[in-house]
Amino acid sequence: MTEKKEMIKVEKLNKSFGDLHVLKDIDLRVKENDVVVLIGASGSGKSTLLRCLNFLEIKNSGKILIEGKQIEPSKDDLNKVRQKVGMVFQHFNLFPHKTVLENVIEAPLMVKKLKKEQAVKEAKELLKKVGLADKEDVYPSKLSGGQKQRVAIARSLAMKPDIMLFDEPTSALDPELVGEVLAAMKELAKEGMTMVVVTHEMGFAKEVADWVVYMNDGRIVEVGHPEQLFDDPQEQRTQEFLSTIL
Repeated sequence: MTEKKEMIKVEKLNKSFGDLHVLKDIDLRVKENDVVVLIGASGSGKSTLLRCLNFLEIKNSGKILIEGKQIEPSKDDLNKVRQKVGMVFQHFNLFPHKTVLENVIEAPLMVKKLKKEQAVKEAKELLKKVGLADKEDVYPSKLSGGQKQRVAIARSLAMKPDIMLFDEPTSALDPELVGEVLAAMKELAKEGMTMVVVTHEMGFAKEVADWVVYMNDGRIVEVGHPEQLFDDPQEQRTQEFLSTIL
């Protein structure tokens, strides 16, 4: 077996907001095709870590390497970096005045300067992939939350990222709609997309994750394969957290 390429490497990452030290000496490695799920209580730093990986938040110290290249916001074009690192948020942020198809082709046309015909063809394939082929002419206001989130996933994929970040993609959804979004994400994982997911859906973490990372108070407490971390957590803080949610 050839050694898998390292897609994300984080070393000694620190991030503060004023006096609040949110990320403390974070070290993280994500290899190609890995699905890494970040779990932990609200306020433990998971979403901030994800936002640092997409440079929506700028670190105070430490290193972030994307596909082997150290990214420095002062000298690197962060929009180019974000083309490689797609992100799906809790709230869908779709353009309300554009149809589903128009939402998906917007960035490839504007940013990648793709020809419209090609962008439309690719967008239709992506909508089919997330189970929304019949919704391309519909406006977001007519969609359920789960459908909007699947459009948001298709929109992120339209940029052909190498890595996908998901920040609690199901937490704003009604419980009966969570499954359809997780199904779209499972499909992506099966196809080998490198993914880092912040979620409270422990069933998804158990089934799909290669690695589960438990964070507490801005630090990584424990990293393990799902069966190890859920069934036999080594750290007391992990045990306490899991006993409250499982």
